[in-house]
This record gives sequence, structure tokens and C-alpha cells, in this order.
Amino acid sequence: MGYFPFYIDIENKKCVIVGGGKIALQKLKKIILFNPEITVIAPNICDEIEKIGVKTERRKFIDKDIKNAFMVISATDDEKLNAHIFELCKAENILVNTVDDKEKCGFIFPSIIKKDDVTVGITTSGKSPLYAKYLRQQIEDLLDGINPGIIDILSKYRPIIKAKINSEFLRKQANKKILNLCITSDKLPDDKQIYNMIEEISNSDEN
Repeated sequence: MGYFPFYIDIENKKCVIVGGGKIALQKLKKIILFNPEITVIAPNICDEIEKIGVKTERRKFIDKDIKNAFMVISATDDEKLNAHIFELCKAENILVNTVDDKEKCGFIFPSIIKKDDVTVGITTSGKSPLYAKYLRQQIEDLLDGINPGIIDILSKYRPIIKAKINSEFLRKQANKKILNLCITSDKLPDDKQIYNMIEEISNSDEN
């Protein structure tokens, strides 16, 4: 069975991580890139987590800790506690990830690559973390060779193309031409080049 790759905005949403060890740290490092409101709860919390600067509470988990949570990550070495947290979240329809127990997960963590505005998630459905790691390295190498300004240019001109060109087919052609200009040139195209190209396509649309 495969997993559908939902992409969800978690910025400022409440995330509770139960557990304060290395595994909790790994999960924390993945989600903190997307700016949720994080609280780590555990009797013992490693120094690396403390240094990150998220909210921490050095104590045992209690049921009300999940109140109003958008998602919960259960990263303890206590199977009974993990199972209890899973059942609590399931009853409240809260997204939950139980580390190393797919049967007690409402979602799983893919291998994540984030560079500027590009985010890629990779999963092998748990069959081969090694292959997922290999694919991640290949994609990281690819993204390292791409100018992040390309996305800003494509985003900037999308509404302009939509306003000036009526034909959906020609709109797609215009966007493709801008992308081609960006990836085949030594430097990013300037506004004049792009506007002239859009005007040319716009005129052909009117004719």
C-alpha cells in the first residue's frame, strides 16, 4: 500500500511532541522548518532540543496536553504510553505520528528535502529507508544546481500572463517559455525580455 502525499500548511498550528530524546529531536528538526507552534513534553529533554529554543515542559505527559493540538508526535520508548496517546488522538480526530509503529500513525514522515520554496517528500512505504536516502541525495544535488530566483519569476508573471492572454493553451506556452529562458540562460532574464515575449504571445492571441 502506498501513501498519498498530502501537503498541509502547519505554520502557527499547535504541535505536541511527547518525548525528549534523539528520535524526538529528529522529528522536531523536520517540522520546525515549517514554523508550527511546538511544545516538547518529557521528564528528560536532551540538550539539543533545548538549544533549538522551542517551548519545553520537563514533566510526564497528561491527557489534556493534546487539547487543541493540530498534530501530535509520540516519540517515547514507552509502548503503553505511545498506544494511549494514539487512542486519545484517534478519539479527538487529531493527526498523530507514533515513532516506529505504522499501525499507530494517522500520518507518516517522509524523507523531506526543503530548499527555499521547494519541498519534496519521499517515501518507499517503509520498505527501504536506504533507497529513500539515496533518492533524497539525488534530489538535493539537483536542487543545489537550480537558481531559487526562477520560482519568484514564474510566480510574478503568472497573474500577468493570465490577465493579458485569453487562450489557456497560449498561457501554458508563455509560462513554459519563461521557464525555458530561466533554465537555459547563464543569468535570469530581465523584465524587458519577459514582457516582450508576453506581448508577442498576447498579440498572436488577439489575431
